[in-house]
Amino acid sequence: MSEINPQLVKTLRDKTNAGMMDCKRALAEVGGDLEKAEDLLRKKGILKAGSKSNRATKEGVIASYIHMQGKVGVLVEINCETDFVAKNEAFREFVKDITLHIAASSPVCVSRDQVPQSLIAREREIAADQVKGKPANIVEKIVEGKLDKFCASICLLDQPFIKNPDQTVEELLKSKIAELGENMVIRRFTRYMVGEAIEGEKAAE
Repeated sequence: MSEINPQLVKTLRDKTNAGMMDCKRALAEVGGDLEKAEDLLRKKGILKAGSKSNRATKEGVIASYIHMQGKVGVLVEINCETDFVAKNEAFREFVKDITLHIAASSPVCVSRDQVPQSLIAREREIAADQVKGKPANIVEKIVEGKLDKFCASICLLDQPFIKNPDQTVEELLKSKIAELGENMVIRRFTRYMVGEAIEGEKAAE
C-alpha cells in the first residue's frame, strides 16, 4: 500500500464516516486525490455502509463449518439488526463464505484492536532485530511497515477474501451491509484444528 499522509486519511474519514483502513486504501488507489477517493468509497458501497455502523446488531446467527473430513472446524457469530435479515438467503450465504474463509485462512482475530499486545511486542522485536544497525528513523519506519503487514495477515477483516483476493473481508462485509440495508458485525469466531496445541499445552512442554 502506498504511503499516505495520515492527516489526509483523517480528513477523508471525517468527511465520509468510513473506516480508517477503507480511507487509506481508497486514497492509495487514487494517488492521494481526496475527491476521487470519496467517489471510490461511494462506488464500493462503503459510504452507505459507514452510515449504518453505529446501529445496534442484536440478531444474527451462529454458524459452523467442518472441513477436511473433520480435521478443521469453525464456529462464527455474525450479527445483524433484524431477524428478517438473519433469515435472508444473501445473509446466510455471506455467513457461509466467512466460515469457509476462516477455515482456509486461519485468522487470529476479527480486527486489529483485538491483536494481543504480547504478539505485537514479539513481532516488533523480531522486525527491529532484522534491521538492526540502520538509522533510528529508518528502523522505526520499517518496523511499523512490517507490523502493518503482519496485522493485515492475521486479522480477519484485513485478509484478502478467498473467493476474491482483490477484495478484503471488510470490503465484502461492507458491500453486504449496503446490499441488505442493515448494519452487520462479525462478532467472534473460533477455529479448531486436530492436533493443534493450545497455549497451556505449549507452556507445559
